Order: sequence, then C-alpha cells, then structure tokens
Amino acid sequence: MPTMNDGSSNGSDLRVRRATIDDVAQLVHQRVSMYRDMGELAATMVTQFTHAAALYFRTAIAAGEYIAWLAIAPAPSAEIVAGAGLIVRPMIPRPAPDGSIELREGTVVNVYTAPAWRRKGLGALVVKHVMEYARDHQISRLSLHASDDGRPLYETLGFAPTNEMRLKR
Repeated sequence: MPTMNDGSSNGSDLRVRRATIDDVAQLVHQRVSMYRDMGELAATMVTQFTHAAALYFRTAIAAGEYIAWLAIAPAPSAEIVAGAGLIVRPMIPRPAPDGSIELREGTVVNVYTAPAWRRKGLGALVVKHVMEYARDHQISRLSLHASDDGRPLYETLGFAPTNEMRLKR
C-alpha cells in the first residue's frame, strides 16, 4: 500500500488503515465537514444529513458496498486526519479497451483532509489506497465528482474528465 514514509516532515509517521463499522462516527464527521467546507450543507440540514449518512455507512460497510481508508496522525495524538471511500457496485457487462469485460465499477467518495493537514499529500495517499484496492479486486472503472479544489489532485493521479451528463430534478 502507498505510504507517507518518503522522508518528508509532513506526516512521515502517518498510518493508513481500513475503516470499520466502529469508524462510522468519523466517516460521518468527514462527510459533514467536506460538504460544509464546500458550502453545500446548510446548518439547518446538518442533523438530518448526519443521521442519513450514519445509516448509510453502517449498512453499506456491513454489506461490503462501501470501503474506506483513514489516515492517522503519529502518536501521541493518533488523530484521524484524512480519509477516502469507495462505493463498489456491479455494472452491466461492457467491453473494456484492453479487450476484457468490465463487471464492477467504483465511485470514489468522501475524500477529506482535516484543515491543519491539507496540502501535505494526504488526499493523494488515501486515494492511492482506493486505487490499489480497485486494481487488486478487479474493479476496472473508477469515477468521482471533483470539487474545484480537488480537481488538480485527481488529474495528477490519472483521473480525466469524461462524457458523463446529468439531469437534476
């Protein structure tokens, strides 16, 4: 798995681990914080959104449909400072450019880094864990919705704009 043991002073002792059902509160905190930081979560919606996210994470983690990684700061704080998740789902078989058949796809979600830890490579670190998992588990296609701030990170990791269109109701 990718690590931060690159000799840098910015988190060289960070650990990354898979999230478990015991991390639901942290996953919810990151999701709420992410949407607040983007200005997309009204204060009046926080309680309802928190409950909905907690229910989703408990159910989807247990079903194996949501997998996440958390970056943990060095001791003594051992604070969770970043995370990223992956929604895994089957897809209608489709031909892949390499001649194989794609059967599963993943959506990268909940990429979040605590403000004090931003611009230190943690977003890339946790997304690389997602990418490695996808490669090792025959998830041939990854997609995500990038914020304006996140777009350069994803482009450096090889993500590219697609022809996706959306209808909002």
